[in-house]
Amino acid sequence: MSWSEKYDVVIGLEVHAQLATNSKLFCGDSTEFGAGPNTHVSPITLGHPGTLPKTNKKAINYAIRMGLACSCEIEKDNYFARKNYFYPDLPKGYQISQHTTPICKGGLVRIKTDDGSFRNVQLNRIHLEEDAGKSIHDLDDQYTCIDLNRAGTPLIEIVTEPDIFSAEEAYQYVTEIRKLVRWLGICDGNMEEGSLRCDANISLKPKGSSKLGTRVEVKNVNSIRNVKKAIEFEVERLASILDAGKSVQQQTRSFDASNDTTFAIRDKEEANDYRYFPDPDLAPFHLTESFINSIAAELPVLPNVLQEKYQQELGLSAYDAHQLSEDLATSHFFEATTKFTSHYKAVANWILGPIRQWLHEHHLHIEQLHLSSEKFAGLLNLVDEGKINFSIASSKILPVLIADNKTSALAIAESLNLLQISDTGELEKWIEEVIAKMPDKVAEYQKGKKGLIGLFVGEVKKLSKGKADPKMVTSLLEQALQK
Repeated sequence: MSWSEKYDVVIGLEVHAQLATNSKLFCGDSTEFGAGPNTHVSPITLGHPGTLPKTNKKAINYAIRMGLACSCEIEKDNYFARKNYFYPDLPKGYQISQHTTPICKGGLVRIKTDDGSFRNVQLNRIHLEEDAGKSIHDLDDQYTCIDLNRAGTPLIEIVTEPDIFSAEEAYQYVTEIRKLVRWLGICDGNMEEGSLRCDANISLKPKGSSKLGTRVEVKNVNSIRNVKKAIEFEVERLASILDAGKSVQQQTRSFDASNDTTFAIRDKEEANDYRYFPDPDLAPFHLTESFINSIAAELPVLPNVLQEKYQQELGLSAYDAHQLSEDLATSHFFEATTKFTSHYKAVANWILGPIRQWLHEHHLHIEQLHLSSEKFAGLLNLVDEGKINFSIASSKILPVLIADNKTSALAIAESLNLLQISDTGELEKWIEEVIAKMPDKVAEYQKGKKGLIGLFVGEVKKLSKGKADPKMVTSLLEQALQK
């Protein structure tokens, strides 16, 4: 009997998102990534006695943006607490976080489940806190090196309820969180640089039982794929412990990406081990209703709302709707283009096809695409009107249009002599020439091998150097071959 027949998996995730502010949570030190070690520090970051922190208003704004996007209740009366714990890379010896009053309470995040349907993962809270520095163990054989550039960087910690029930659901959840923080512009979501990190709390309980099992926590997993792998390994490990009749030990573990396993690093602490108390150096802060409403008014339309709109109002497939709402810049370009053309499916096909391919080849993001939506729509309309075909438009006109965004697609097509020829007389000459040089294929076609029509159309296309209107060519060929 497999573990899935004996146990239910219960997972809670804590995702730390580094907020995209220019300065740290309680001082003006830069948060820019990649600077030399210990260059973005000051007396406040270094925890010097007598220094007083001051709260970063932009970080509060970003936390509220995330809370509103996740349908959280925004806490109006807030304060910061000291979390006492030995951090070798936080000079103060404690972390400033939120405990009793998280800035966002409750909330939900919609994910796709294992069977392809959607459901909401319940959140417990989203709170603000400062990041620790970085301990580097592989630069010196005898010492651990400390880089404090990251110390004090503003984070939000997004904490779920134990409401995730498989490694795949965890994968989908972290994917949605990364997409959402990028969409809101509050975090770059770069897990490789540590901008987004995930802790996974995992437990097993007997099938159908309401009592949660003893949990283990896997800390600081730095990629979405590794979140899934870490959970898969832990589930197997916990199941083997329970199958052997042993008790699971509550502990904190780390993930080894070199062999996709986890290993213990310490016994798990409880909240009371941290001895939280209000930070006496930071004044409590009150959020007014008007301040919260002003942030809500600035929020972009969320991806799930756009997906529904694209399917219900524009008639796009679920796949196209999902792809177009993967990031804010893509959706903006799509919507801007639809103001100049009603061929919504064609716009989607072009953005997800030739445009995406061109960006990939040039190692660019769509935000870096110098192409006006009006000129782009003009190109699509030329194809729809039959003045150029898709192949010519995507391979020859699109690159020129991107390079010279001042010239219209029609002007480019005319200057390059690429407009399709719909003149019946001209087309019939090419058709006669093709039929004359392929008598054996003509005989096969007339005996019933109608699939050969594509061959004839292709030959006419070659003669015309791609300028023959394929619809008219097909119609005229069918007439000519029936004679």
